[in-house]
Order: sequence, then structure tokens, then C-alpha cells
Amino acid sequence: MMEQREWARARDALVKTVAGLGFPEELGNEMAKNLGSPKAMHRMQVYLENVKPKKVELVVDEMLSICSEINAWREKKASEEANANFNEIMYYGLTDDEEG
Repeated sequence: MMEQREWARARDALVKTVAGLGFPEELGNEMAKNLGSPKAMHRMQVYLENVKPKKVELVVDEMLSICSEINAWREKKASEEANANFNEIMYYGLTDDEEG
């Protein structure tokens, strides 16, 4: 429940910032859906507040860039976990050796 409120607050702040720059609120709502997390939405909001882009293409390009970086981070973490599991298998083997 707390996460839903946090997500809604981040979405509302992003939509307000987008609308404040003269873009449609629907753009902000769609960006929030694509970004997916309050942290990503906040990052997008900070970009908008600092850069104040005039073209919608720049806004969408930054959103896609943030999404791409998030996906790359997730892939890196999945790869690290897979590597750790592989190393554990190489060190300990595939089966549990039960003594006795």
C-alpha cells in the first residue's frame, strides 16, 4: 500500500512538471508507466526541471535513455547472480554430499 502511494506521488509530480513545461499531462502519465519506479520518475523530473526542454522529442529521448540504463543495470545484476551461482556450483558441486 505504501509503495502504491509513493508511486502515485512520483507520477503526480512528474505529470505536474511535464504540464508545467507546456506538454500534455497524458505524456507525463505515459512516461510514468514506462519508467515504472518512483526513483526513475524522480530522475526524469529532475532532468525536466534542470534542462527545461522545448521539444517533446528531447523529453521522450531522455525517458528512453533512463529506461535503457535501468534495463542494462537489471541485466548486469542478473548476470552477476548467475555468475555467483555458477561459481558456487563449481566450488561445491551439483549435489549435496551426505555423510553417514
